[in-house]
Amino acid sequence: MVHCRPPASTAVRVSPREFVTQRGCTEMTSPFEESPSPWIGPPLTEDMVRRAEETLGVRLPRSYVDLMYRQNGGVLKNSCHPTSFRTSWAADHFQIDIIVGIGYEHGLDAESAYLISEWEYPEVGVVLGVTPAAGHDTVMLDYSESGPDGEPAVVYVDEDRIPRRIAGSFGEFMNGLVSCEAYEDED
Repeated sequence: MVHCRPPASTAVRVSPREFVTQRGCTEMTSPFEESPSPWIGPPLTEDMVRRAEETLGVRLPRSYVDLMYRQNGGVLKNSCHPTSFRTSWAADHFQIDIIVGIGYEHGLDAESAYLISEWEYPEVGVVLGVTPAAGHDTVMLDYSESGPDGEPAVVYVDEDRIPRRIAGSFGEFMNGLVSCEAYEDED
């Protein structure tokens, strides 16, 4: 998958999963499964991002927006994330199947406020994805320390509704995802 959106600055920084081509575009392996899914939104535009941020009242992380330009949401290939705490579902990890996109019926701008109200999640930010429990737990962008214009942390919210920090940024969260096969013998 090739991403040719202009970088935020002239200094292009790439993660270990990315490299810069001669054309100045970034190519990376997609974290999403290739199959069609109702969780994939339409191609992202700057107007969709602007409207989502206005609706949500926050600035979305650059790394999240850049990923959504590549593919606007979808089912994750590697969907388990290790934790340093026990969850309702496992001793040392949780699973998140879907990262939601922007600007469509399943997008975070359309669903986050409803999900926070319906499931009584803490009002720390934006619901980021869908777990196998489909509401009993979730993953959120947490703006409680950064404020609405800052870089949010990523938190896991279990049935007790306490947000537990799992990553300092969206990029760190994505880099922490692993195959759930690593945990099959433990559960």
